[in-house]
Amino acid sequence: MVSHPEFGERTPGSEVAQIFRDRIRGKTILITGVSPKSIGQSTAVNIASQAPALLILASRTRNRVEEVAADIKSKYPAARIEIVILDLSSQSSIRQAVDEIKKLTSTLDILINNAGIVVTSRQKTPEGIELQFGTNHIGPFLLTNLLLPLLRNAAKTNPPGATRIVNLTSAGYRLSPIRFSDYNFEGKPVPPEEDHVKPLMGAFGKFTDDGYNGIVTYAQSKTGNMLFTLHLQKVLAKYGIASYAVHPGSIVTDLSRDQSDELTEQFYKVAPYWKTHDEGSSCTLVAALDPGLDEPKGHYLVDCQIFDPVAHGKDPVAAERLWKLSEELVGQTFAFDD
Repeated sequence: MVSHPEFGERTPGSEVAQIFRDRIRGKTILITGVSPKSIGQSTAVNIASQAPALLILASRTRNRVEEVAADIKSKYPAARIEIVILDLSSQSSIRQAVDEIKKLTSTLDILINNAGIVVTSRQKTPEGIELQFGTNHIGPFLLTNLLLPLLRNAAKTNPPGATRIVNLTSAGYRLSPIRFSDYNFEGKPVPPEEDHVKPLMGAFGKFTDDGYNGIVTYAQSKTGNMLFTLHLQKVLAKYGIASYAVHPGSIVTDLSRDQSDELTEQFYKVAPYWKTHDEGSSCTLVAALDPGLDEPKGHYLVDCQIFDPVAHGKDPVAAERLWKLSEELVGQTFAFDD
């Protein structure tokens, strides 16, 4: 369990970073999806405040991530910040970014897969994968596996479980399991166990004639984050690497810029509490830093505490099946037998 049961939805990330500063100092940490006025920026600023050896900010748009880096340097001039351009919707971009990261460091203590997108109209990655599934799950899947040699190098000298992979998910994962029979949402027949979509509000349940629904496909991608984390815990424990999935809470960011006013209104109705960016970073930082989580006793955190997910978010059979599908979609297998 976490070491601070008093942490909750209103805990600021700056406080978490201060408490666990010994887990940051001298470490190499990579955060994806860092842009101004975002959870990623708050996470990066809070980590930079405690003197990491190297903080790598990986994001799609150079001028936006440079703005965050400049903000950090203005606050913490001694911080070593490196920028890597990374588009998680493109597998070639991911591979190029990994090459750049390997030039910067041979070890990686903490990987925070913070990046994500929400779209409401059908779009695809360059590889032909539905854009949200391809960016929110397949992208981090490939990035993480390609960076595992660096994480394993760090784990050789860190306490067991201190080397971490944190995947940002969403409580919205509850709306959909993985549709293995139709992961691109093209209107193909799916069995009942892949189709228990339970929209919270009517506006979430509208499908196009060809089977697409932006919110439900987003939910599938977030279930992907949950199951990916679950399988990482299984295969990486022997290397001393821990992994957690995090629901950061409801925070106003650019993630929702593609939503209609009607859809935004529905989310405001169901969200119990809207967090600041600093509060939104706290759960991520607990998952990345808390020594109480060196030995996993769960794989999902909400409001800085371990939380029990619904059945399709903790299904080990589905997790293994998703891993194999993901390997097929990136054209590469990843073995853990050494």
